[in-house]
Amino acid sequence: MSDISTKPYLLRAIYEWCTDSGFTPYLAVKVDAATTVPMEYVRKGEIILNISYGATSGLKMDNDAIHFRARFAGVSRELYVPVQNVLAIYANENGQGMAFDVSTTAAEMPAPDADASAPATAPALSAVPDSSPDTAPAEASSAPDNGGDEPPKKGGRPTLTRIK
Repeated sequence: MSDISTKPYLLRAIYEWCTDSGFTPYLAVKVDAATTVPMEYVRKGEIILNISYGATSGLKMDNDAIHFRARFAGVSRELYVPVQNVLAIYANENGQGMAFDVSTTAAEMPAPDADASAPATAPALSAVPDSSPDTAPAEASSAPDNGGDEPPKKGGRPTLTRIK
């Protein structure tokens, strides 16, 4: 019996926690040939998606993929994201959530009849320490690093910083 990935279960759990807490859940996604997203919004091979109830229609998060409809510039689009392409799910308001290591995506995976002796890589999780705003370390900040000379800018679009 093959092992079932925990990733889709963790995605659903963080999504539920965000909505129960009144936060806006966001997905960071690695875009490749297996994803169906509006390409004009893709930056550096990634896209950030608001998956809140008010921003989506027909959201379905199953063990293989996340699919839903969302409006971009007033136009309804159908989106499809394989679970293995999800880089992170987090609350937009405070940045708390979970990040995943996406090293091999569906488009890059070998065919089933390829070398079966090669070990499969499982998604790896990385923990981000919970910190209050007054004691947050600089590297855990969601603002870009500006050398420490200026205070981080307030407002604007949030960014997700991956720490390896």
